[in-house]
Amino acid sequence: MRRALCLAALAPLLMAQAGPASQPVLVPDISARSVEIRYSFSGAQLLLFGAILYPGGRTPSHPANVIVVLKGPVEPILVRQKQKIAGIWMNADSNRFRSAPSYYAVASSAPVRDLVDERTAAIYELGLQDLQLSPGGGALPDKERRFESGLLALRARKGLYAESPNGVEISQGVLYRARIAIPSQVPVGTYTAETFLVADGKVIAAATREIEIDKSGFERFVALAARRHGFLYGLAAVILSLGLGWAAAMAFRRRF
Repeated sequence: MRRALCLAALAPLLMAQAGPASQPVLVPDISARSVEIRYSFSGAQLLLFGAILYPGGRTPSHPANVIVVLKGPVEPILVRQKQKIAGIWMNADSNRFRSAPSYYAVASSAPVRDLVDERTAAIYELGLQDLQLSPGGGALPDKERRFESGLLALRARKGLYAESPNGVEISQGVLYRARIAIPSQVPVGTYTAETFLVADGKVIAAATREIEIDKSGFERFVALAARRHGFLYGLAAVILSLGLGWAAAMAFRRRF
């Protein structure tokens, strides 16, 4: 009798857990969970791959699409606009953003706008135009939009922001993979790899993995010294600059 009562009490919980089984499940993975930046680092390629598990193991006639997003740690940034004044390029205007991804790349099995509507794209930040950059406030909307466009264009030229509308390959409707380039000047930190399964204009499943990008070797030693002992690091940099300048002057004097 007691066992029957326990099973009756657990039945709603088991049904609630079994409910989501009617939806597909993502099983993602990454080719590397950590990336080390050394003096010879010239960039890297990350492979984001995985499988789509459909209920009952049956692939539908119209398989779902996949969108992957790799996002770096957010940071405040001050964007300056230069203008030529009296023949000299000068900082004429600026705008501050409270938080902007230091790195952002999105790849999809089809153009994002063909897969989801603007509202869904804005909620999940599926595209450069849908990033939530959090302006510092106080500026007119036209100015904020102008500086947002400038920031996106600047980081896209550096390879820090990228979009690949057909960058995800899906095999037999089940296996997917996407290659995302990591530029040489990528910032360090904890990166988030998000995978979204999309069907009928909606996100029906999502999964997240983390990637650590950090410096190693002598570069790590210098970065830690600058972070932990800022004054001594700055003093050493000044002394080194003076020493190199003096050495260059002596070599020039001896030669001539």
